[in-house]
Amino acid sequence: MKPGFLFLFTFFFSFSTIAQSSPEFSRSEVLEDLEYLYHSLQDAHFDSTGKLDEMGFRERYRTLRASIRKDSFTLLEATNLLQPLVSYLDVGHTNIDFPIAAYVRYAEGGGTVFPLEIAFEDGRALVRKNFSNDPSIRVGDEVRTTNGESIEGILQKIYPHISAERTYLKNAKIELYSFPRYYWQAYGEQPRFTITTVRKGTELTHNVPAISLVEGYEGRRSEVFNARMHLEFREKLAILNPGNFSGDEMAYRRFIDSAFQDIRSRETDVLVVDLRNNLGGDNSFSDYLVSYFADRAFRWNSSFTLKTSAFLKQHIREHRDTTETFWREALDREDGAVYSYSFAEYPPQPEEKRFRGQVFVLVNRQSHSQAAVTAAQIQDYNFGTIVGEETGDYPSLTASIFQYALPNTNITVNVAKGYMVRVNGSKKEEGVIPDILIRDHLLDEEDEILRGLMEYLGREF
Repeated sequence: MKPGFLFLFTFFFSFSTIAQSSPEFSRSEVLEDLEYLYHSLQDAHFDSTGKLDEMGFRERYRTLRASIRKDSFTLLEATNLLQPLVSYLDVGHTNIDFPIAAYVRYAEGGGTVFPLEIAFEDGRALVRKNFSNDPSIRVGDEVRTTNGESIEGILQKIYPHISAERTYLKNAKIELYSFPRYYWQAYGEQPRFTITTVRKGTELTHNVPAISLVEGYEGRRSEVFNARMHLEFREKLAILNPGNFSGDEMAYRRFIDSAFQDIRSRETDVLVVDLRNNLGGDNSFSDYLVSYFADRAFRWNSSFTLKTSAFLKQHIREHRDTTETFWREALDREDGAVYSYSFAEYPPQPEEKRFRGQVFVLVNRQSHSQAAVTAAQIQDYNFGTIVGEETGDYPSLTASIFQYALPNTNITVNVAKGYMVRVNGSKKEEGVIPDILIRDHLLDEEDEILRGLMEYLGREF
């Protein structure tokens, strides 16, 4: 089954009850959820930038509250109202996700979407995939306008639905979840599109119909996030994709153990670790990977600061093991306390198991969260050479999320309760900057980053 179809069917199975019930919420229910969201963010969010104390946050809340005038709201409308309050904080890990259940219901009703996927590079919107019936639209063409509105104007309508520290990460998230999906969220169903593109200085106009969401779009595409556990060899060079740092940790460790045993048995002298298009996860996974080529004990951060709150404590008591030290400390602190939490050093594997050749780590703008943190960790300890383009996520970032559902709409909110600083102590607001810079043009099947590394090493691609 194609990944795009798998993605959609996961939606159907996970959210079929919500989609079939077609929920609507009263004005008072949406107002109550907005107020609940406002106060819970003030209580629980780790405010590393001071946004919660700004008048702007309060004004955003008041503006949204004043805009809630109708008697009833669909799930999509409620989501669209609530997301801008969260996105004001400019923290990627404190967010309300794309409205999956509403999208599924739209798909079930025979919905249609915009026919082009878009990549954002150097301030330009480029055609990444063309699913329309117009072959004159070519991959790599720049998209300037759609239905008379500039791409810049369209993005300004999409951005309030996306939480991120900066525009670079907002654009990466649009690529990740796809422009057609976000365009639908912001504009609703559109039967046709008049699109202007530019190729080599020549402007072209295209009139194309919307395409079927299921057969025309989801059934024909592949997701950008495609990390999977995989190992391959090219002579004495190994390419290891560890997959996302989440899931069944024991299965993950078995895969890593087996991979490095295979790497040793082949007397491999170069290891390429592929962290591109990776959604991140938990440091317990990534540290285990790094332990196989670390030459000394290490940490995944230089400092880790947490905020506890009455709201978080209630969540811990309901959903966590209160005997664990990490959660116990949050419970024992006063409400609102901000405190440091120290992780023990992680030991390297025994010498006979370690990889001792050259290590290169591939990253791109779709190396998210713990994938970016791990790349920075490897760079800061000089455990390997980073290759590719700047990551979208910062390696020093507000994260360590917990989830809760709003009481009436049941919309899930992710809240970051901590702030971590990369190993070298830098808090600079930038992604991981590779040692060898290579652009991942269009995030397509042309593997410029791996090809560039192989050329750098003098090996055949």
